[in-house]
Amino acid sequence: MNSRTRNLTLLSVVAVSLLTLACGRTTGAAVASPPPSVAVIEASAQDVPIFSEYAAQTFARDMVEVRGRVDGYIEKRLFQVGSNVRAGEPLYILDVRPYAAEAAKARADLSQSQANLDFARSQVALAQAEADLAQSEANLLKAKQDVARLEPLVKQDAAAKQDLDNAIQAFKANEANVNAKRASVEQARISTRTQIDSVGAQVESNRAQLRNAELNVEYATIRAPISGRVGDSLIQVGGLVSRNAATPLTTIVPLDPIWVRFKVSEAEMAIYQQRDARSAPLQLILADNSVHPYGGRFENTVNQVDSKTGTLEVQVTFPNPQHTLLPGQFGRIRVRTGERKQAILVPQKAVQELQGLQSVLTVGPDNKVLARGVVTGDRIDERWIIEQGLKAGDRIIVEGLQKAQPGAVVNPKPYRAPPPQAKKG
Repeated sequence: MNSRTRNLTLLSVVAVSLLTLACGRTTGAAVASPPPSVAVIEASAQDVPIFSEYAAQTFARDMVEVRGRVDGYIEKRLFQVGSNVRAGEPLYILDVRPYAAEAAKARADLSQSQANLDFARSQVALAQAEADLAQSEANLLKAKQDVARLEPLVKQDAAAKQDLDNAIQAFKANEANVNAKRASVEQARISTRTQIDSVGAQVESNRAQLRNAELNVEYATIRAPISGRVGDSLIQVGGLVSRNAATPLTTIVPLDPIWVRFKVSEAEMAIYQQRDARSAPLQLILADNSVHPYGGRFENTVNQVDSKTGTLEVQVTFPNPQHTLLPGQFGRIRVRTGERKQAILVPQKAVQELQGLQSVLTVGPDNKVLARGVVTGDRIDERWIIEQGLKAGDRIIVEGLQKAQPGAVVNPKPYRAPPPQAKKG
């Protein structure tokens, strides 16, 4: 055996000796290891509110279809699909020229009929008839005076009887003429009144036609009937709009507030008929488990129970000023439905389940681990209400369950709950 081989053998023996020594020390350390540390909470009774959650969906309560009131070709579309619009904001502009021409014609017809009415009101024919009547009455008066003057003269033979006869004939003729002129005046008065009424009616008719023509000009600009988010345009620029079309031009959905519907069982219907439940605050939990930042308000229930599912639909509203919620989204409604007095709660992760049986690990006065069967009730946030199996003062292991075995001694330390995560808006 040379020197090099001898040195390698010596090094091997030393290495094995050191490894054996290290293993011995490790084994001794394991035997003397301290009890594992676990995080525990002490059970205490407290009053807690009870919440219920229901599958829910947003919907458009007052969606409006935008339709044309006049026929025409679209010249301009003034909105972007999916944008927010305000009531009265112009959406489409139709070819207005035919309606502008009709309005101009109606305006001219109104002016003509107004001029005819002014002429009828001047009563020219009646004034002429009254003037003729006045002239006839003057002639009658003169003829009467001639008769009165000649009669005494004829009796005194101071005037010829022929002159008296002529005067009497003239008086009768003028009297007949006066009667005729009076009839003409009455006829002219009736005719004038009828003409005024007729032309006045024509003026009102033309005024109505002008208003209708002006409305058609206004309707050629199609405006948003309500505020909300506008949908896709189903007729594009250049397309023909018909007032009788079955398909609307587009739709507008109001988004603030947003309506949400959910269903409750027949057993829960009585809860929502109570005033306190109707005024209870509501939370909307979205599909990504974020909570809508605004509380909801109860609005109404529908008027009948669904015979297929035995449920009643409840409708609520939530403020939605940023329009982040849209109709058709799914989520959950969380509503307070009662209060539990002196309930014991433990974190959900402290409860273990095996083959349908639930249990928790507790720490006794001697710091030994004990397994306790429990019955859970309602869930409150991240905790369970314990119906059976625990009492106030029990210490329950929350963290370190994998290191705790029934009968083993542990080192209990107070459990510190992690800070709540910021809720997504």
